[in-house]
Amino acid sequence: MVMAQSLFKVLHQQQPDVQIDVLAPGWSLPLMERMPEVTDAIDMPLGHGRLGLRQRYHLGRSLESRGYTQAILLPNSLKSALVPFWAKIPKRTGWVGEMRYGLLNDIRKLDKSRLTMTVQRFVALAQPADSAQIADIPAPRLQVSSSDVIAAMRDLHLAKGGERLLVLCPGAEYGSAKCWPQEYYGELAAGLIKQGWAVWLFGSEKDRQVCSAVNTVTGGRCEDLSGRTSLAQAVDLMSLADAVVSNDSGLMHVAAALDRPLVAIYGSSDPGFTPPLNRNSRVLHLGLDCGPCFKRECPEGHLKCLRGIDVDVVAAMVQQVVQGKQVNDEE
Repeated sequence: MVMAQSLFKVLHQQQPDVQIDVLAPGWSLPLMERMPEVTDAIDMPLGHGRLGLRQRYHLGRSLESRGYTQAILLPNSLKSALVPFWAKIPKRTGWVGEMRYGLLNDIRKLDKSRLTMTVQRFVALAQPADSAQIADIPAPRLQVSSSDVIAAMRDLHLAKGGERLLVLCPGAEYGSAKCWPQEYYGELAAGLIKQGWAVWLFGSEKDRQVCSAVNTVTGGRCEDLSGRTSLAQAVDLMSLADAVVSNDSGLMHVAAALDRPLVAIYGSSDPGFTPPLNRNSRVLHLGLDCGPCFKRECPEGHLKCLRGIDVDVVAAMVQQVVQGKQVNDEE
């Protein structure tokens, strides 16, 4: 969803008065509320993997009266093409995906060797089908309000003093093969706390165990926010960070879209496919022969792609991105 904002930005560049309504899962609505390019966010009531033909049909018919002129489909699934078809939207654009002939009438064949990044594949759908040029990619930029930040701080009984704030995101929804070891995160946090940093831990309810383990290494000196925030609050609070260290996860892309100084750690995934899209970020990826394997768990059982990334290297990169922000601010 964060990377989709690059597409929305390109559409606005092409047509400044365009209305962009986004049909997406309810959990993602707080992200779209922070994208000025989005006019309206429509809750997709069906979860991932559910066909729900009757519900999709009725949803499509309910959207017909809105008079949309084009639908752009980012998922490649057949079922995602049903609602725009039943909404009778005249132009329905997307990649071939799961044999969607007939459901789409502006259908594209994806050349993965040319469009190597997910965000490129999104933005290409704003270009004419015969365009050979790869469009410039505007970086996602989520906008938060100071009133929302203050409200989140108040609701969670937080205070930010004069010290620098490090945000750590040690979890990853996909699986452990994306996760830098929790003890490494703990050592990093402990070292920077000694240097006067405050450390906040971010994650979902599923990340409570790993965040608790990180905090244990520091003697409980981190502010553990895992499972305590809504997505909206997480976004607003992350905007306060002086630096973020994260696995390749949704929160990593949120940090990049907030333009926070960022160190992104990659294990089983490919930073060339889904990199952070802000300028002031550093990617750590060892590029071993066994990767990127894109597995949830390490198939070799050793997790060398992540265990081989030293804590001192990450700490040094934190200092680099902080200094990079200072230079950018001076410019």
